[in-house]
Amino acid sequence: MNLVARIASLTSRIGTEVKSKITASHPGVAKAWVCFGAVDTQMLIRRAFNVASVTRLDKGRYRVNFTQPMPDANYCFTATARSARDNGQQQIAIVRATADQKTTQFVDLIVASSTASFDDSSEINLVVFH
Repeated sequence: MNLVARIASLTSRIGTEVKSKITASHPGVAKAWVCFGAVDTQMLIRRAFNVASVTRLDKGRYRVNFTQPMPDANYCFTATARSARDNGQQQIAIVRATADQKTTQFVDLIVASSTASFDDSSEINLVVFH
């Protein structure tokens, strides 16, 4: 067996092993994700997995509704927001003001400027892990 054939065989075996170890139930696999944004006051979902809808609760405040609920509310997530302007104040995605909720059905998300005022963003990305 020549080197090319050996490398091909090894690659195939590694692929088979990884495929059997990392399944949809693995905690390192995203359980939900969404790329969305507020265009005027309308919500635009560009791409999503396990996200049924995104509701704009108020300026800079959103509720991401899951298609399939999480097993419990002990999941973690990360989010980013694109700045509405090329210069000036940056926007950040944050969560967990007193009124915000994190349930098995949905998670509330806030986008704020660096001065801590709520602000809509044309692109917000959220990933959920459980």
